Parts: sequence; C-alpha cells; structure tokens
Amino acid sequence: MKKNLFEMGASWDSNWNSDNKTKESKTIGEIKSSDKHRLHFAREKRNGKIVTIVKPFFLDDSSAEALLKTLKKSLATGGTIKDDALEFQGEVSEKLKAQLIKLGYGMKN
Repeated sequence: MKKNLFEMGASWDSNWNSDNKTKESKTIGEIKSSDKHRLHFAREKRNGKIVTIVKPFFLDDSSAEALLKTLKKSLATGGTIKDDALEFQGEVSEKLKAQLIKLGYGMKN
C-alpha cells in the first residue's frame, strides 16, 4: 500500500479528538462546609435585564442543586448554576445575602 503523500507527520494518538465542542470535565478541588465559604456578589446586565451572581461555591453537584432550589423558592425568582457560581434573575442581592447568612455561608468583605 502506498504511503499518503499529503501526510504532515501529525500524530493521531488516542487523546486526539476532532470535536472541538466537547468540554473537559470540571474537577472540583475541594468541597467546603458552608461556614468556610467566602462569597462575593456581582451584577451584570444581559439583554437589558439584571442578573445577580454569587460565587465561588465549593459544593458537589447535588448540594449545589439543593441550595439553588432552596434559594430560588425563598427569593421567588429564577436561577441557574454555571461552573462555581449561582446566577439569579433580577436585583436580589440584599435578600440573597440575608438568606445565605441565615444558611451559614460567609461573605467576603
């Protein structure tokens, strides 16, 4: 069989992936208890609407989902988890801060 004349010497080992849309899995460094967290707040305007962001959370997926569900219910707003942050619809930082302190989370000064 003839060797491919157009081969550039590329190595096609087992780690190669042609799909550039796959994300590498996120590894959680350590899971901290609620009193060890030092959270800070941010506000962004997306498509003319305010989004309140609180991060970083060091929780496993199930704990983060449970916390998000509790906070969304108490704040009566929508929200989501993105990486190590929780994002909420609207300007809810004061209510959110009160709820997180009530749950035992620490805040960054």
